[in-house]
Amino acid sequence: MNESVNYLDLANSPLMWLGAAVAVGIVVFQSVLFFRKSLVAAKEAGISQEQINSAIKSSAISSIGPAVVILVTMISLIVSMGAPVSWMRLSFIGSVNYEAMAAGFGAQAMGTSLENLDPTSFACGVWVMICGSLGWLIFTFLFTDKMDKVNHLMSRGNAKMVPLISAGAMLGAFANLGSGSFFNAENQFAFGGAPAIATIIGCGLMMFLTKTAKDKNIGWLREWAFAISMFTGMFCGHLWNTLL
Repeated sequence: MNESVNYLDLANSPLMWLGAAVAVGIVVFQSVLFFRKSLVAAKEAGISQEQINSAIKSSAISSIGPAVVILVTMISLIVSMGAPVSWMRLSFIGSVNYEAMAAGFGAQAMGTSLENLDPTSFACGVWVMICGSLGWLIFTFLFTDKMDKVNHLMSRGNAKMVPLISAGAMLGAFANLGSGSFFNAENQFAFGGAPAIATIIGCGLMMFLTKTAKDKNIGWLREWAFAISMFTGMFCGHLWNTLL
């Protein structure tokens, strides 16, 4: 490969845009397909149109916060990996931390860094980003249809335990993501500054808004609580970082 070529010319080339568009198009097609099938399943289950519309509205509002976060963080990935690859990867995985780390590993394998990429190290970084996430996709493909058996095994046939297990798994996942702001590699308490502030305020505000919405039956607050909590936590974390 010609190392004198600016790798960003390749990274942002029409061919890269075309390849990324095909991949993202598949994701969009799957989303539309699943959405249509969910509407059919909802009607077969006897769910009213009002309940369906409410669920769609709540889901759309809840997605605003994460979507904006991904859009903002994508800018940092675009600087090093170009727009097409960043668009494609974050449409699939949605974790800029993983993508940047994987691209960095690929660059290091070629003896360079994200700040000093050439066409070869860029290509290596893209391969690492893609291959590193294959495990999740393969596992999902092979075992998603078997999760009902896992749920039955874990709940020991008690259907009431399934939502509790799901909630516990979700809490554990978010706790693991947030633990890095409070504990170091030696599992000792270590306050993580802005990320910890954002986590604490976001969590506390979410609990308060959810309880308020439930106690006073405020429908719109229940729908917007997640987005409000996320942006408030981010803003407070930014203030902490700026002022201290």
